[in-house]
Amino acid sequence: MKKIVIFLCITMFAVISVSHAQVKIGAVINLTGPASSWGIYHAKGHQDYIKYVNEVKGGISGKKVELTVVDHAYKIPEGLKHVKKFCEEKVSMLATWDTGLGIQAKPIVQEYKIPTINYSTGQDILKPPIDYMYLPFGTYILDSYAVLEYIKAIHKGKEPPKVGLLTYNNPYGKTIHEPSKEYAAKHGIKIVGIEEFPPATVDLSTQLLKLKEAGAEYIFMQILPAGIITALKAADQLNYNVPFFGTWTSTDPDFFKLGKGIIRDRLFMQFCGALPQDDTPGIKLYNELVRRYKSVAGFDTSYWEGVIIGMIMERALEKSHKMFGNFDPINVNKALESFKNEDFGGLIPPVTYTKDNHEGSFMARIVQIHEDATYSPMTNFFVPGKGQIKVLRAPK
Repeated sequence: MKKIVIFLCITMFAVISVSHAQVKIGAVINLTGPASSWGIYHAKGHQDYIKYVNEVKGGISGKKVELTVVDHAYKIPEGLKHVKKFCEEKVSMLATWDTGLGIQAKPIVQEYKIPTINYSTGQDILKPPIDYMYLPFGTYILDSYAVLEYIKAIHKGKEPPKVGLLTYNNPYGKTIHEPSKEYAAKHGIKIVGIEEFPPATVDLSTQLLKLKEAGAEYIFMQILPAGIITALKAADQLNYNVPFFGTWTSTDPDFFKLGKGIIRDRLFMQFCGALPQDDTPGIKLYNELVRRYKSVAGFDTSYWEGVIIGMIMERALEKSHKMFGNFDPINVNKALESFKNEDFGGLIPPVTYTKDNHEGSFMARIVQIHEDATYSPMTNFFVPGKGQIKVLRAPK
């Protein structure tokens, strides 16, 4: 009997030790709904980086990180159920996916005090109160300002550049409306039309025709990769030859398969991350993850974001343990707010969070998207509105 009691005590101690040897974090991502190809590669990048932390770096302060990824299929009610469950389990940190979910999850994560970083960088997520809500880098205000600043810099002629907006009719799509109108009004740019449509739309001829008839010389889009292909096809049908610009969410691996012969040399986007040719330490780490886990064949912006979300989570957990000796979510939040120009090997701009600003950074650059899944910088890195932009190339 004594041996049994000793065995049970040892077993219980082992279970307790294992539970304390893990740091639990969660992610609510769209894996099966509309635009799920984007979410799938977000999840792959996030999971691969955490695997790397556990397998190569030995975890965080000797403790393994347990990342649980769940699918909400781009359905906000489903996502909120998962968010609440993670909060009730008191994970150390959480990631949410789309703008709509991020906005509606705020009251829950603020009630439970779980620091949460959102994949989509919709600025409404950071409307006060911002407690416990974070973005990895600049909001879509950054994209809007940067794209329009570039358009103004390359525009020829005495007349103001005429820009048309093409967006989804959901919170994500509408994120570029107000900042674009605001920037255009201050800097002599004409927004000649805004065309919205549901994400499931399969023909954008009507929307493109309206923008063409309005005289739009440039199209600025807030739509995901498959929608961009639909837009480019419609432009071809209408013989509408203008440059198209997107935000940093414009590509994923499936995009280049669908875009063969369609992308050509007319597509550009704001992308504040490193490119392979930058050869930064962060790019070298990214390449190591690709070699080790083979989730993607090369550089991909959706996988890239999964990696950087993982990196920011890791850094927050490390700092929490160093500052407070634990991974309690309230302390992880304090650790995040201590970020000051945190360096992630150049994979993203240096990240700073304070109690009043959870945006991460506000630095942009414009790149061209090529059909072979490569990207060329069209500008330097710059802060919009500060006179820092240098045009390296202009659309042909």
